[in-house]
Order: sequence, then C-alpha cells, then structure tokens
Amino acid sequence: MDPISIIVTALVTGAAAALNSTTQQVIKDAYAGLKGLIQRKYGRVNVAPLEEKPASKARQAVVQEDLESAGAGQDEELLREAKALLDAIQTHAPDVPETVGLDLEDIKGASLTAERILAEGGHATGVKVKGADITFRDVTARSGEDTPPKKA
Repeated sequence: MDPISIIVTALVTGAAAALNSTTQQVIKDAYAGLKGLIQRKYGRVNVAPLEEKPASKARQAVVQEDLESAGAGQDEELLREAKALLDAIQTHAPDVPETVGLDLEDIKGASLTAERILAEGGHATGVKVKGADITFRDVTARSGEDTPPKKA
C-alpha cells in the first residue's frame, strides 16, 4: 500500500474512532496529532469531511487527491504519525476499522524493506507475503546443499 493510502486509512479509522464516545484517549491523541500535523504542513488539505462520514469513499478520494497534490506521500514524519495512529487503533480498538470497511492487515506489511535474504532447508521459501505490494531484492532460497541457489 502506498504512503498516501496509509495516511488516508489512518485518517478514516481515526475519524471513525473519534465518533465513538468510548474511544480511549491514546487513540484520540494520536488522531489529533495526525490531523494537527496535516493542518500545519498541508493547510489546504481539509480532513473535516471525513469526520462527518468516515466510510464515504467520495470523501476519502478527495482527501487522498489533496494529499497527493500536496506531495504528502514523501513526508516521513506524516507517515510515522499515521502508522502510530493505526497501531493505537489496532491495539485499543481493533473493531473500528471494520465499521468503515477497512482491513488493517493490508497495512501491516505495507512498508517493508527486505534485502539479502537467504533461506535454506528442505522446504525453503525465501519470502512469502500476503496482501501487500512489496519489492524484494537479492533473495536466495536453497532446498539442499547440492542444489544451485534459486534467485527470486
């Protein structure tokens, strides 16, 4: 999943959590931090419509387009804040993403860097990934010592 999608997913789940009066303070604080960062750095991006209807695909698309236009996908600080919010939601309110039709499993492996992987053994698998768009380089899996390495 690309950085903008992760940020929008964090905003959507954070907004949905904020609508719930029983949401823990750690989630509210993380959501407020992400919103505040966006307002400071990307003032033209309005996330308020997501707070009214977090599940609205149209509202999500507008925020996503605005973040892309602003170049927010390159902002490491913003991405860290988004991931911190998603982690807080996963820990303290794991049912919230389902209420807006999201699956956080898609996010977990979304920003993985893997290099120089060597797997050896009878049933060696160099890398196995489900539900993520990831690039791997220099992966070798060997099923036995006499077998030449297979490059992935």
